[in-house]
Amino acid sequence: MADFAVFARQLAQDAGALLAGRFSKRHEVEYKGTIDLVTEADRLSEALMVERIRSRFPDHGIITEESPALNEAAGLRWIIDPLDGTTNYAHGNPVFCVSVALEKEGKIVLGVVYDPMRGDLFFARRGNGATLNGRALCVSKVSDLSRSLLATGFPYDIRESPENNLDFFGAMAVQAQAIRRAGAAALDLAYLAAGRFDGFWELKLKPWDTAAGCLLVSEAGGRVTEMDGGPWRIDSAGLAASNGLIHEPMLEVFQAVKKMRL
Repeated sequence: MADFAVFARQLAQDAGALLAGRFSKRHEVEYKGTIDLVTEADRLSEALMVERIRSRFPDHGIITEESPALNEAAGLRWIIDPLDGTTNYAHGNPVFCVSVALEKEGKIVLGVVYDPMRGDLFFARRGNGATLNGRALCVSKVSDLSRSLLATGFPYDIRESPENNLDFFGAMAVQAQAIRRAGAAALDLAYLAAGRFDGFWELKLKPWDTAAGCLLVSEAGGRVTEMDGGPWRIDSAGLAASNGLIHEPMLEVFQAVKKMRL
């Protein structure tokens, strides 16, 4: 596992260096949906990461955002997001990251979230805690939802689907101290693990958005569930994460919103 950890950290840093090197250049932008875009940097970063994994671990599976999955039945699978925060990146907003996770027999055992613009390397290994640039991480001690700083995001189908997080956002906005919407879920979860946020929720996330970040939160002492409080899985439809102390109050807000829909 130590070799995997070294490889994962280096992989994230090398992909991050590629992204940082192209950040100030003009980007080729394609649209996968009305507001869901991809740049040439996403594809270059993904190509680098996939090639490295296939070269070093040819029998491992790979799940990534921009390409079909490889070796899905493998006992060891890499779950990667070559650029989380593409919209920010395309607009010159320096809030984005690279996410790398390793899944072993259905459990995430390693997670890396790397922010190349700040040089922040968040790392977690199951059962061994979480770190930021080698320093141990711990979630915040805020126990009052009204004093908490939360993070969230909105799905790419916000214009078409009624399941768009707007009602949850409105309800939570009058309960929390403040809410931030930075645009990179993996980085939001890393910040939660570091105590920079107290809670996070979002709908319709994908495994590459959450796999590494949720391990970071758990290993830093936080709590991760579905938005109804049930066990979270990487294919869950909704995610609620917190420092643990404000988790139940967050879930109560979500439940109140759902009852209002009836």
